[in-house]
Amino acid sequence: MPDELTREVVTLLVRHRIRAGSEAAYEAWLRRTITTARGYPGHLGIDVMRGHEAGLALFTCVLRFASTGQLQDWLDSTERRALIAEAEPLLADGDRIEVQDEREFWFTPQAPDAPQPPRWKQACVTFLVILPLSLLVPLLWQPAFARLPWLGSYLGSNLVITASIVLLVVYLFMPRATRLFAGWLNAR
Repeated sequence: MPDELTREVVTLLVRHRIRAGSEAAYEAWLRRTITTARGYPGHLGIDVMRGHEAGLALFTCVLRFASTGQLQDWLDSTERRALIAEAEPLLADGDRIEVQDEREFWFTPQAPDAPQPPRWKQACVTFLVILPLSLLVPLLWQPAFARLPWLGSYLGSNLVITASIVLLVVYLFMPRATRLFAGWLNAR
């Protein structure tokens, strides 16, 4: 089993365009699929972005796994194959998947051929997420720094504050912010 520090994070990007009138059935199917995927070893989380493409509902799911092998186990599983077979009648153009070896990508275009949002828009959203955290997180750590002077040292406090902000940005706030601002980010 790979050491925790040397694990790779692999991302599976799944795009499904839904046939008109099948959205509710797809949502129910998606909830069951998410629950099933979460039970697989190495599953690190999933984000679902809803949009439209060519007049149909588009669901973009970003699943993260701890390793390529664990992702492949999910892709090859009989459970996933059965779920995809069940969803086929709901899909306008099949199960479109793409594997990425980057740890995170927040600004992924919804359509496969769509360009990334302009960098200035990406910078604006990132700024809006990081600024409040950079003001709030140090204040929240102050009681701990007062009680534990060694933690409140220059190096200790900067390590704790920076790690807190990075973890909050990566796992909590950026996925939500990109969903919230998706319309603006992807506007032409």
